Amino acid sequence: MAKTPKIRIAIAGVGNCASSLIQGIHYYTPERCADGVNGLMHVEVGGYRPCDIEVVAAFDIDKRKVGRDINEAIFAKPNCTTVFCGDLPAGGVTVRMGQILDGVSEHMADYEENRTFVVADAEQPSKEDVVRTLKETGAEILLNYMPVGSEQAARFYAECALEAGVGFINNMPVFIASDPEYARRFKARNLPIIGDDIKSQLGATITHRILTDLFAKRGVKLMRTYQLNTGGNTDFLNMKNQTRLESKKVSKTEAVQSVAETRITDENIHVGPSDYVPWQNDNKLCFLRMEGRLFGDVPMDIELRLSVEDSPNSAGVAIDMVRCCKLALLSGEGGVLEAPSAYFCKHPARQFTDDEAYERTETFIRNHLRAARAVG
Repeated sequence: MAKTPKIRIAIAGVGNCASSLIQGIHYYTPERCADGVNGLMHVEVGGYRPCDIEVVAAFDIDKRKVGRDINEAIFAKPNCTTVFCGDLPAGGVTVRMGQILDGVSEHMADYEENRTFVVADAEQPSKEDVVRTLKETGAEILLNYMPVGSEQAARFYAECALEAGVGFINNMPVFIASDPEYARRFKARNLPIIGDDIKSQLGATITHRILTDLFAKRGVKLMRTYQLNTGGNTDFLNMKNQTRLESKKVSKTEAVQSVAETRITDENIHVGPSDYVPWQNDNKLCFLRMEGRLFGDVPMDIELRLSVEDSPNSAGVAIDMVRCCKLALLSGEGGVLEAPSAYFCKHPARQFTDDEAYERTETFIRNHLRAARAVG
C-alpha cells in the first residue's frame, strides 16, 4: 500500500492553539486511528489522518520560542495549555522570527514575564523573507494564529500566502475570507482559503448557536441572551484591551444572530469575552443565559455553565480545516471554501445553520475526494 504523502503546513503564531495542534498530530498515531479514538470529528478526511500533517515552517515573536525547535517551543511560556502528548521528538523545524506589527497589545507589558509575550531581539523578516521560507520549505497551507486585534499582522500573513502560492486558514477574527476583495484575490490565484475565526469543537459559540436554533425550531421566542467568557491564557489577557475586541465581538455575535428566528435587538444580546482570570490558565468558562417566551407567552429561561480547555477545543477543528484545504489543493479549487468555512468558523462569508453546514461539508469532502482522485 502506497504511503500517504504529508500535508505540509506553516504556522504563524506558536501559542497554545498551535501547541495543541502539534501535540495532536503526534498523539493520533496510525495505531490509535486504527483502533478508534476520542476527540476527532473525522478520523480520516480524504485518506489523511492527523498524523499525516507535518509542520515545515513556523513564525513567532517571543524570545523563548524564536530559534528553538518547534516541538520544544510549543511548551515554552507563556503557553499554558494542557500537555497531553509531551514526549515529542525533535521536529526539525526552527521557529523563525515573525513580523510584530500590531501583534502585541501595549498593556501586556504590565504583566509578569511568564504570562505575556517577551519580544525577541531579532531582525523582523520582510514579506519577501516569509514568502521565500514558505516556498523553500514546500509549505502548502499557512495557518494564521495571530492574537485577537492583530489586523495588520493577519493581513501581512494573508499577503504572504497569496504571494507564495499556498492555501490560507484564518483562525482568528480579522475578516479576510469574509472580505469580498480577499476572496476575489484568492480565487484569482486559485488558492483555497478557510475562515474567519475558528469555531471550537464544542465551545461557547457552537453551544449558543445550537440552543438558539433549538429555540427557533421549537417555536420559542428568544427575547434576551448573554454569553460571558473568562480564561487565563494570553488570548484573554490580550483581550483586556477593549480596542482590540471589535472584530471578535462582531464575529461571535453574528454567529448567534445568524441562526436566530428573528434578529435580536442589540440591547438584548451580549456575546463576547468578559475577563481575564490568571489561575484559569487555558481553561475557559462560559456562562450562558437565554430568556424566551413559550406557548401562551409564558416566560422561560436557561442558564448554562461550560468549562473547556480552550486550545485542544480549537485544535480538533483545525485538524479538519487543514485536511479540507488539502483536498481543495488536490482538486484544483481556489477561493473561499464555503462549506468548511461555515462549519468550522464563526464568521464565514456565508452563514448556514450548523446542520446544513455539516451536510455541506460532508458533501464537500466526498466530492473533492473524487475530484482529487480523478486529477491524480
